[in-house]
Amino acid sequence: MATLNLFSPLQIRDMVLKNRIVVSPMQQFSAVNGKVGHWHIVHLGSRAVGGAGLIITESLAVNKEGRSTHYDAGLWNDAQIAGWRTINKFIHQQGAKTAAQIAHFGSKGSRSHPNDGLQYLTPENGGWLTKSSSAVAPFNNMSLPKELSVKEIVKIKKDFVNAAKRAVAAGFDAIEIHAGHGYLFHQFYSNIINHRLDGYGGSFENRIRLLVETTEEIRAVIPQTMPLMVRISAVDYLDDDKAWKIEDSIVLAGILKQIGVDLITASAGGFVFLDKSRVFPSYQVPFAEKIKAETGILTGAVGAITEAAQADEIIASGKADLAIMAREFLRDPYFPLHAAKILGENVDIPFQYKRAF
Repeated sequence: MATLNLFSPLQIRDMVLKNRIVVSPMQQFSAVNGKVGHWHIVHLGSRAVGGAGLIITESLAVNKEGRSTHYDAGLWNDAQIAGWRTINKFIHQQGAKTAAQIAHFGSKGSRSHPNDGLQYLTPENGGWLTKSSSAVAPFNNMSLPKELSVKEIVKIKKDFVNAAKRAVAAGFDAIEIHAGHGYLFHQFYSNIINHRLDGYGGSFENRIRLLVETTEEIRAVIPQTMPLMVRISAVDYLDDDKAWKIEDSIVLAGILKQIGVDLITASAGGFVFLDKSRVFPSYQVPFAEKIKAETGILTGAVGAITEAAQADEIIASGKADLAIMAREFLRDPYFPLHAAKILGENVDIPFQYKRAF
């Protein structure tokens, strides 16, 4: 069996990645009415030129109430499809694949633009009434949401399904459901936020119900050849008996695998600001490693991955199947080309750029 490394191809259903380097979703707060534009094609297109195997979009809101800010990109209407078709066409021309990350921010929505501090906006100040599993704020300075009714939950599941259909129409190669970082699905499966007493609260099975049901409905409407991924928060990073723990994530990942999920991205946190002393190179990689070892599902590792040798070791050691990077790609859109040179790999370089490599 050939030794795996960062530049080994990976097939997930019918999607074949040329390497294991992934551009992580990064909010750009640059959309107009949910539509992407010139900024997005240059931002994402440059990472494709730079050699990434897979590029995952920023979180695309499934409805207007599911946004973080007024400037979020979305897939809540058909008018938002065309911009992504253009971007996907260019990325595909560079030999990369694309995944649409679809999301609902729940009570972490209705915030101002980052240039204005990402402050919570009341409905009176141009924001909107946020909704969540329960009327519990994730942390200080966030909105106090209204508890979702079962009827509203059914509507949100439908919104996710419709967003997935639009992602297919827009030419994406895969879909990722964002179920981490303190957003809506996380607000349901974590006991820290979910205080419900109905079928969507209380027991573990009830708290994961919204994510499981939504995943099943999405899997049923997208092509069987299309990979379906889920990003979760593997732990809450809270010293509380009610907090979500890695053991919970392992059980959840196993269930998601059974209903057609192909890969878990194991991130963490979302309800607290993590102490910087707990952030170090590869600090979240053990979560992906444990989930992969216990369930056999493909995993993506995140968490301060910034060096070629570091990313290569994650793959070669079998800790995870993908190295998913965010901030390093902001610093260096051509990280994969530079990593190939460092690791002694021969990769295709766009002819326009060959003189530099």
